[in-house]
Amino acid sequence: MIRKFATVPACRIVLALIQVTILAGATTVFAQQAQAPPTPDQQTPAQQPPTQPTPAPQQPDQQPSSTQEASPAEVGPTRKPKVKDYKNWTFNVGGGASLTNGTTANFVRGGGPVGAAGVARNYSKYFGLRLEFQFDNLPLRNSALELAQAPGATSHVYSFMLDPIINVPVTKVWGGYIVAGPSFFHRSGKLDSSTALPGSACNPFFIWWGQCLTGSLPVRGEFLKANQNELGANFGGGITRKISPKMEFYAEIRYLHGKHFNITTDLRPITIGVRW
Repeated sequence: MIRKFATVPACRIVLALIQVTILAGATTVFAQQAQAPPTPDQQTPAQQPPTQPTPAPQQPDQQPSSTQEASPAEVGPTRKPKVKDYKNWTFNVGGGASLTNGTTANFVRGGGPVGAAGVARNYSKYFGLRLEFQFDNLPLRNSALELAQAPGATSHVYSFMLDPIINVPVTKVWGGYIVAGPSFFHRSGKLDSSTALPGSACNPFFIWWGQCLTGSLPVRGEFLKANQNELGANFGGGITRKISPKMEFYAEIRYLHGKHFNITTDLRPITIGVRW
């Protein structure tokens, strides 16, 4: 009996301790729940905090770099590169015939063949500098051969001309140009033979021929040949027509005048050819 009574209080003590422990744990949990903030699901609309605006991310201060390229809006409208509508160098070749003028017309008949070649350095669409070589045949008139007392002869002139050239565009196809400048002429000729006597008085042909500086024919018979250099000028103009994007046809007329010791050479060559 004594063991039975001793056992019962011990069991009660254990049960009492268990109850105390459970109550203590429940109290702790309740206290924690009371102190913890409500979850979003548990908050009422009145309890939800007002939405704060999200601040924009701050950009770091950027200093303009000297090496950074400016945008077209900062620089302004850009200009389109100008298309070059002329060539730096222009070449020409042509041929034709000469009309005579002045004293030359008294001894040379017109229609002698002409050959020409030149090159121009263009500084713009409208202005350039042209160097040209020209050959003119000078067929003597029958009246000149009678004065020379010769059955036949050959005569010609070589011309070197340095001219400013002014181009005048009219349309995309047609145009024109003007030339004028100094010239150098070398005129030469040869009589097939002559019955004129050396030392005899000169007639107008031999004066123009260039072998009568002393008033009489050279005693040594040198009057059969003639060579003389003359300085002078030329001027003229022409028209052009394009026949391809890089080539054009031209036709021109000029007036040539040279003089040396009152001996003159006057020609009006008409030339047609191509330029490129």
